Amino acid sequence: MLTAANIYVQFGDRILLDHVNLVVKLKDKVGLVGRNGAGKSTFLKILAKEITPDEGTITMPGGSTLAFLHQEIEIEQDKTVIDEAMTAFSALQELNEAIDSMNAEIASRTDYESDDYMNLLEKFSEYNERYALLGGDSSEGDAVKVLNGLGFKESDMHRQISEFSGGWQMRVVLAKMLLQKPDYLLLDEPTNHLDIESIIWLEKWLKGYNGAIIIISHDQQFLDNCTNRTVEIELGRIQDYKASYTKYLELRKDVKEKNQAAFENQQKLIAQKERTISRFMAKATKTKMAQSMQKQLDKIDRIEVDSEDLATMNLQFAPAPRSGQIVLDAKDVHKSYGELDVLTGIDFRIERGERVSFVGQNGQGKTTFAKILVNKLKQTAGDVELGHNVAIGYYAQNQAETLDGSITLLQTMENHSPPEMRTKLRKILGAFMFSGEDAEKKVSVLSGGERARLALACMLLRPINLLVLDEPTNHLDILSKEVLKDAIMKYDGTLIVVSHDRQFLGGLTDHTIEFRDGQIHKYLGDVNYFLEKRELDNMRQVELHKTAVKVEKPMPKAEAKKDVDPEILKKLERQSQNIERKIERCEADIKKLEKEMAVDGFYESDASAKVLADYDQLKSDLSDYMEQWEEVQIEIEEVS
Repeated sequence: MLTAANIYVQFGDRILLDHVNLVVKLKDKVGLVGRNGAGKSTFLKILAKEITPDEGTITMPGGSTLAFLHQEIEIEQDKTVIDEAMTAFSALQELNEAIDSMNAEIASRTDYESDDYMNLLEKFSEYNERYALLGGDSSEGDAVKVLNGLGFKESDMHRQISEFSGGWQMRVVLAKMLLQKPDYLLLDEPTNHLDIESIIWLEKWLKGYNGAIIIISHDQQFLDNCTNRTVEIELGRIQDYKASYTKYLELRKDVKEKNQAAFENQQKLIAQKERTISRFMAKATKTKMAQSMQKQLDKIDRIEVDSEDLATMNLQFAPAPRSGQIVLDAKDVHKSYGELDVLTGIDFRIERGERVSFVGQNGQGKTTFAKILVNKLKQTAGDVELGHNVAIGYYAQNQAETLDGSITLLQTMENHSPPEMRTKLRKILGAFMFSGEDAEKKVSVLSGGERARLALACMLLRPINLLVLDEPTNHLDILSKEVLKDAIMKYDGTLIVVSHDRQFLGGLTDHTIEFRDGQIHKYLGDVNYFLEKRELDNMRQVELHKTAVKVEKPMPKAEAKKDVDPEILKKLERQSQNIERKIERCEADIKKLEKEMAVDGFYESDASAKVLADYDQLKSDLSDYMEQWEEVQIEIEEVS
C-alpha cells in the first residue's frame, strides 16, 4: 500500500493540504480531482517523493516501484524514440549483457568437467530463464506496440527525440513508464497532448493494468473509463468516494444535501434548547435544571457543513473595436510538410461578428490553418488577407506552456501590457483568482490550470476584435470552462475556436467547419447541428469516424476530372448563392423582429401577435433554407 499520513503543506498564509491522509492499494484506480490550484499536482509530487511536505510521511512497501508523469519533463534529446523507450528495460539490458559475457566465457573455456564450469552453465541457464520470464525476447516488440498506441508511426521509431515537439516528447516519456509497469503509476493530465485515438488506446491499456493508478484529468469521460475511485481535494481537505467521476458527482451532491439538511435540523434543535436554558436560568427554582441542560448541550457532536470552493475567474472581454465587414479572407491556401499535404486549396472568409468553430480529427489541419490565419505559420501557397482595423487575440494550444517560468506573475503581465494598463494589472490578476502575494509568485510554481488562467489574463490586456482560440479548455477545471464560455458568449467581436469539447462548443458558434482530407466542409449551425447532420453522438466519434463519409482527395487542377459539366456546376453555384442571400435576408429580418420583441410592453401591444407569427415563420424559413443550401453543397461536391 502507498500511504500518505498527516500531510500538511502551507504556502505563505494559504494552507494547501491540511493534515490529510490517503491509502492507495494495489489495483486501485484513483481519479484525483479538484479546482485548479487546489493542490492536486502538489499532492502527486509528495506521493512521488519529489517534494517534502511541511508535516507528514509517505510510506510504500520495500521493493515497490513508482513512476510519475508530470507536466515538466526531462528527456535526452540525442536518442531515438525507440532507444529512449527501450531504456524502460534497463534491468533486462543488464541481464542480457551478463548473458552475452557468460556466453563468451563458455565459448573460451575448456575445463568442461570442473565444478566452476558446471556452476557457470547453471548460472547461464538461470539467467536465460529469467530473461525469457521478464519478456526479454519480446521487449522491443512491446516497445513498438506501446509507441504505436500512443500515435508514433513506424517511420518515427528511429528519429531523434529533438525532432519532436514537447507534446510528442511527453508521449515518449509516457510510453517508457507504461513499459516499466510500476506498482504505482501517477499521471498528471496524461491526455493533454494525446489525440483521441491515443486517448482511447491509453484507456484500454489502463483498464487492464495490474498496478495502482492515480490520475489527474479534467476529461470526465477519460476518468469514467479509467477509474473506480475518486479522491477530491477541496480547501485543504480530502474526500474519498468509491466511485468513478460521474457517479462521484451524484454522490457528492447527495452527501452535501443530506449534510446540509442535518446541519439545519441540528441548528434548530440547538436554538430551541438555548432559548429554554435562557428562560430557566432567569428563574432561581430552575437554575440547576438549566445548568444540567447546558452540560447536555455542550456534549452534542456538532455537525459541520464543509465550505465549498466556488471561487471563479471574473472574465470579461472589452468591447471589440469596429473592424471592416470582411475580417479575414483566405484564398486557395495550401500547406505541405515535405510530401505530406495537410491543406489543399482552402477558401475561407469570415465577416464581422461571425462565430466559427473548427472541428475534425487530429492531424487534419485545424491548428495549422488557425496558425496560418493569425500569421504564426506560413502557408505553402495561397493568400490570406486581413481586413481593415483587425486586432487579433490568439490563444495557442500550448499558450500556457510558453510563459517564462523564471519571472513573476506581475512581471509576466507587465511584459504583455500596454503602458496605459500598467496601473490595473494587480486588479486584473485578482479577477483571475490571483490575489495579494500571488502576484509575486514565480510562474514556475503554478499548476497547469493556473498557467492557463494567467495566459488568458495576458491576452485580455489589449482590445481585440478577432478572437482565435485553439483548445482553450486544456488544463481548465469545469467551473473555469463555464466562466470562459460565458465570457465568449458575451464577446461582441469575431470568433474562431478550435476545440474537441462538445459541451464547451454547444451554442457557442453559428457556423461549424469540419477539416477532413485536406479540405473544409461547412455547416450552418453549432457543433450539435454538425453532429446531427453527420449522425454522430459525440466528438470522439468525429475523431474516429474515418469512413462514414467518403470524400475523394481533391485532384490538382491540372489533373481535374474531364467529365465535369461546367454548366451544371455554374447552375448549382448560382443556386447556392441565391439561397445564401435568402439566408442573410432571413437572419436580418429575424434580428429586426427580435429588437421589436425586446421593447418594454411589447407583449401587451396589439401588434405582438402578428410579430410573433412572422417571427415563427422566419425561423421555419431559415431552417428550410439551411437544409436547401446543404443539399446544394453536397451536389456541388459530387459534380466537382
